[in-house]
Amino acid sequence: MDEWSSTLLEVGVLPPYRAQELPEHGFVVLTGPVTVGQTDHLARAYDAAVASAAKNDVRTGSASTRVTDFVNRGAEFDDVYISPPLLEACCRIIGRPFKLSSFHARTLRPGSATEELHTDVPRDSADWPLVGFILMVDEFRPDNGATRFVPGSHLWLDAPEDVTDPRADYEGQVLACGPAGSLLIFHGSAWHGHTANTSALPRRSLQGAFIPRDGRAGTDFAMRMRPETHARLRSVARYVLYL
Repeated sequence: MDEWSSTLLEVGVLPPYRAQELPEHGFVVLTGPVTVGQTDHLARAYDAAVASAAKNDVRTGSASTRVTDFVNRGAEFDDVYISPPLLEACCRIIGRPFKLSSFHARTLRPGSATEELHTDVPRDSADWPLVGFILMVDEFRPDNGATRFVPGSHLWLDAPEDVTDPRADYEGQVLACGPAGSLLIFHGSAWHGHTANTSALPRRSLQGAFIPRDGRAGTDFAMRMRPETHARLRSVARYVLYL
């Protein structure tokens, strides 16, 4: 085993049937690093971090609001991006040294329409293969914008932009639903997008991505690193942050 993978990979952390689903379907939903008893605490920490974020770290789109860099927003979020099953998935999919490219909050507002099917990175990019992850701060349900996936689409050469209506339901699509605290891991080439939030409440999540170590990260975590964050980081976190 290479030195980099022995640092990160805990063999057998991914349940065997999930380890098989990931390369076949392109996504899996797992029990996350946040226990049932911790989900309320995580939600409060999420809301506090979002409310205190500087304006230049907030991006408000037509459907959702994003707040960047949750590496530096509290110890409550540390276990998400170094979750052993997530790092094992990165070892399997990326297959060489990798790093964290992004880690942010995303709140899908009530009344938001279905997002177009898309992929997160082109195959000819230095950032491919990409492993995406979503920690469900709130339960993901069919009525509040759960992410939809087209199973097996990460193996296709076709692009979702080529379909007649990327917002329409796609034959065979699957909603990635789960209780609060669940962890969704997916291949960046899988066709996906959030569905409509027809509920009366926002749907909160923590999202991020890993890319090959020589790719261009979406967030320069080293430049933004706070002394108190650096002091608490474990060795595995320092590795994936490329510090």
